[in-house]
Amino acid sequence: MTTGLLIVVLVAIFIGAIAQRIAGLGFALLISPFLVIILGSHGGVIMVNICGLVSSLLIMSRVWRDVDWSMYRWLAVPAVIASVPASAAAVFLPAAPLAVTVGAVVLVALSISLLLQRTSVVLTGNVPKAVAGFASGITNAMAGVGGPAVSVYALLARWPQRPFAATLQPFFVTTAAVTLTSKLFLDPGQMPPFEAWAWALVALMIVAGIYAGEKLQRFIRDDQARLAVIVIAFIGAAAALVKGLIDL
Repeated sequence: MTTGLLIVVLVAIFIGAIAQRIAGLGFALLISPFLVIILGSHGGVIMVNICGLVSSLLIMSRVWRDVDWSMYRWLAVPAVIASVPASAAAVFLPAAPLAVTVGAVVLVALSISLLLQRTSVVLTGNVPKAVAGFASGITNAMAGVGGPAVSVYALLARWPQRPFAATLQPFFVTTAAVTLTSKLFLDPGQMPPFEAWAWALVALMIVAGIYAGEKLQRFIRDDQARLAVIVIAFIGAAAALVKGLIDL
């Protein structure tokens, strides 16, 4: 990888970590399409899973007391069940269709989220939680994007932002760990070919992004953060979708 491309990857990771700290999600939405273009479909999704695991693990220690553990269990168990077969499918799916899948999943999920923001429907009960977790497990394994499914549920269930953002961190840690273990067990060669110093820079960008997000959080409203994430994610997803269609 050239120095220029590495800088682009590091900047994307830094911005994604800021979004993750401010809004509770957005890391994968922001960086998944861009990393798929730069690192390829398989390497890009693996990179998203690794960075998502690390960033959520770091943030989790900061929001621990706001985590709704009952909600976590209803989301995480179905997500784990879905993640294993979906991870296997992602390993053996050709690169171009996977790139199209990444772009399409993000675009559809963002569109649904926007459309549902003004709905009067309110979800209740445990079945919608399980469905959201199951869907999130599939999309995380296939496209590195697990947030949209639970975001749609949060909108329809009127889940308050603070416990929602906090609960997603252990949820993302769980799904990323299962997905990474499954994929690397089936094909260890999917790990992005970074040198040790490059991985150190990636970790530094995640920490710096979380720190910057904490400082910026007091100046940015939740709706402003979500809007910025949506705009950038739409651009990246469209680019990944176009690239995948060209390569088919």
